[in-house]
Amino acid sequence: MFLYHAVMDDPPDWIAEFTVSPKQFAAHLDAVVDSGRTPVTISTLAAHLAGRAPLPPRPVLLTFDDGFADLPGPTAEALAARGLAATAYLTTGALTPGGRCLLPPAPMMALAQAAELERAGMEVGSHTVTHAQLDTLTRRQLRAELYDSRAVLEDTLGHAVPHLAYPHGYNSPRVRAMAAQAGYETATAVRHALSSERDERYRIARLIVRRTHTVDDVRTWLSGGGARIAPYRDGVKTIGWRWYRRLRAAVHGPEFAG
Repeated sequence: MFLYHAVMDDPPDWIAEFTVSPKQFAAHLDAVVDSGRTPVTISTLAAHLAGRAPLPPRPVLLTFDDGFADLPGPTAEALAARGLAATAYLTTGALTPGGRCLLPPAPMMALAQAAELERAGMEVGSHTVTHAQLDTLTRRQLRAELYDSRAVLEDTLGHAVPHLAYPHGYNSPRVRAMAAQAGYETATAVRHALSSERDERYRIARLIVRRTHTVDDVRTWLSGGGARIAPYRDGVKTIGWRWYRRLRAAVHGPEFAG
């Protein structure tokens, strides 16, 4: 499962590392087509993980976080031109004028354009309201992030939005349990790993695509190599980093996940 953010030539500095140019993106999509893999949405994977339906042969998931301005325009067009399905996880506070959000300034799409993504063949999921580090929040704050973002998207689209992506992948057993209690069918993390048919429904692994990744990197991932395979347990460094961030949040309040 690949995780993209912005697709643009001149991104703001804070997101530049996680941005690819339109030329790079086109080459990546061509590699997906050439690989013979079948792009699917998160609902297809969810049905498989819940035992409701099998996956197609050699599936791949293309996901996009936050909702940058390129998404409903050239990015969606590039996907549609190749007949590639994808999933977009939207940070609702960043897409609403005057909305609460911790994302630094950047060109973003409008919330009303979410329906355009669906018409272009993309599935829409929640990426919370403010893009906070979910594993550092109080129960009340976490509940608002999980419930309010989904409610806004459902009001906008007129149907259920049962899928979630944790901002920057930050999660914990408590966050995963609350995501399930909130009624989400799946939640994607990051994990810098390849997902598998045995992956966990509430921390599905994704690989962040950075500007330094080459087409050969993408081809290697598509062949099933170049990264570890989920699921696997959190390491000591991951757990220690979580506790450090929790202490910071206790002193400074919720912080941007990035």
